[in-house]
Amino acid sequence: MKTTRHATYNLNYHIVWLPKYRNAVLTGEVADRVESILHEIADKKGLDIQNLAVQPDHVHLFVSSPPKHSPSLLANWFKGISSRKYNHRHADHDGEKIRWARGYYAGTAGHVSGEAVENYINRHKEAEA
Repeated sequence: MKTTRHATYNLNYHIVWLPKYRNAVLTGEVADRVESILHEIADKKGLDIQNLAVQPDHVHLFVSSPPKHSPSLLANWFKGISSRKYNHRHADHDGEKIRWARGYYAGTAGHVSGEAVENYINRHKEAEA
């Protein structure tokens, strides 16, 4: 359980999103940079990343958030800020830019334990290794 001044909460979200056209661009150094940027965003916004898997063609994020943030806001923050930061820092021309597809998946760990979601993400990490 976590607390704010006015709430005690245990809100964990599983958010998944894809690069535009589901291109397998999230490999090697690109994946490492995206992962680092996602951690920066979480730190700046006061969020706690429970688990993260950057796959070649999608990102799995398991994040804990205070109740004041909606899942759609979290997805928009992680997608929007990460693409802007990556493109500003690392993309010299349009072919190197990261663009995310418009949609995303957001689920809660309400009926499933957080451990089960983390195990699912870890299995995906191991499958790529």
